[in-house]
Amino acid sequence: MRTDIMGVGFDDLTLEEAVAAGEKLAQGPGFSYVVTPNPEIVDLARADAGYRDLLNGAGLVLPDGIGVVYAAKLLGRPLKGRVPGIDFATGLLDRLAKNGGKLFLLGAKPGVAEQAAARLKAAHPGLVICGVNDGYFKDSAPVVEKIKESAADVVFVCLGAPKQEKWMAQYGPETGAHLMAGLGGALDVYAGNVKRAPVLWQKLGMEWAYRLIRQPSRIGRMAKLPLFLVDARRQSKKERRA
Repeated sequence: MRTDIMGVGFDDLTLEEAVAAGEKLAQGPGFSYVVTPNPEIVDLARADAGYRDLLNGAGLVLPDGIGVVYAAKLLGRPLKGRVPGIDFATGLLDRLAKNGGKLFLLGAKPGVAEQAAARLKAAHPGLVICGVNDGYFKDSAPVVEKIKESAADVVFVCLGAPKQEKWMAQYGPETGAHLMAGLGGALDVYAGNVKRAPVLWQKLGMEWAYRLIRQPSRIGRMAKLPLFLVDARRQSKKERRA
């Protein structure tokens, strides 16, 4: 049973539980994909019913943004906590390295996936990265075929929202992979091109503030968070009156 937050149903899991669930999906059978909505993605889904259906059709829906966790509390449906997509992915990497699962990296600028692959293999001994492809492609067919030929079990799809979710839902089953995870800019982090917030900032749920300090141009996007929480408060009051 998922927890509805502004129309998107989230799996109420800890990070450890999410990684275990992801590992199970990665072992098949069949195909599933993982989405990690933050408030911005939830807002996109509120305005686009088709996109909302794609999110709700995922095998795992994980609350990436602290704003989603705050909104859940306001709605009286608290979640166990935030599950950042990159932390979920890193936990899954450890499992893949142990069980021999094959990983394909898709996204970012040319050369970034290769950089990420080299660093990930060094950080996770035994990890098998069976292929990479940048995100600057116009025709999906060759990419689908490349993933299929690689025999990947898991694909990290880093194309940004909403493109990555739409791509996974449309093309994922054709690739033969068991699991795809939409991870935004994770490859740039893994490649060492972008630094995450210090651990203390992450634990305090202030990673968004660190990003804003590092990238002031994000102010327009960050300004939407208070409005998202205001909408959650309004919905909570409306539900109580119903």
